Amino acid sequence: MQVWLNDLQHLLAHGDAVVLVTVARVEGSAPREPGTKMIVTREDARYTIGGGHLEWKAIETARRVLKDGMRAPRTRRLERFALGPSLGQCCGGAVVLAFERLDVGDLNWVTSLSKRVAQGLSTVRSVSFAPNPDAVMLSEPEPGATDADCLLWDGAGFAESGALLTETIAPRDFQVVLFGAGHVGAALVRVLATLPCHVIWVDERDAAFPDPQYVPDNVTIEPTDAPDEAVDHAPPNAYFIVMTHNHTVDLELAARILARGDFAFFGMIGSFTKKKQFEHRLAARGIDPARIERMVCPIGIDGIVDKAPEVIAVAAAAQLLQAVEANASLRTSSQQTA
Repeated sequence: MQVWLNDLQHLLAHGDAVVLVTVARVEGSAPREPGTKMIVTREDARYTIGGGHLEWKAIETARRVLKDGMRAPRTRRLERFALGPSLGQCCGGAVVLAFERLDVGDLNWVTSLSKRVAQGLSTVRSVSFAPNPDAVMLSEPEPGATDADCLLWDGAGFAESGALLTETIAPRDFQVVLFGAGHVGAALVRVLATLPCHVIWVDERDAAFPDPQYVPDNVTIEPTDAPDEAVDHAPPNAYFIVMTHNHTVDLELAARILARGDFAFFGMIGSFTKKKQFEHRLAARGIDPARIERMVCPIGIDGIVDKAPEVIAVAAAAQLLQAVEANASLRTSSQQTA
């Protein structure tokens, strides 16, 4: 879910001119990583490259680029900002920001990129900052290079106007299968609505779900009398969360998830007593003890003991993000040693 890309496509399709701001390079400590995006229009700025005075200066520069671009197509600019006392920020590093004025003439590549991201495909985007720059180019990444990446090639220095920004736009969505539409499940959905994931929300009780108009865009509700089938339909490396109102259902779902073995994460609401009971029952079914150990119960972050649904939801989402980050690091390490 590259939400900035959806916004960009919508703005350009409606005839608006915008400036796409990209963190092209980071030197030392900085508030955001390379590849971070912000969209600046005449009226507002969407998303963030780190806030503070840096962001204010970036918006100011973007508005100048927006104005200059009325006379020259494909207006682009690179600027370096030191994050020291002059900007009132204590990061101490520096960032190079890329400014690209875009209009309806860029809609084709934006639409193509959006379609590829929706299909789960990584794409290399190349942007020239030469005096007479070419159009933005999209290409396939090299085999195995599917993770997000951003690199500024500046030759003799970007002040010489020979720079090339090359970035891999990678789908960031992770698949969550959430069982249970009670108070905690509903609270968790509200948190997951803000994250780059797609949620399959499963419950046997159709009436437990909110009206479809109040269901977030990245959530698909699935009322079913056979919730365990949703386990089989989930893709490999899915993140399973079980929060139903029925211990018997929980046990059956746990057995089904652990039998697959190809899950990225499996967490269950409950207690340590519930976990011990389930471990014995799952072992009696012949499930590999190594897999049973991967079951996280109770779900949540150590030290957070409040039982309010909203608190449990935040703690569960934090633990889920820890798993996502850990899996991403593991993938990166595997690629580097391959």
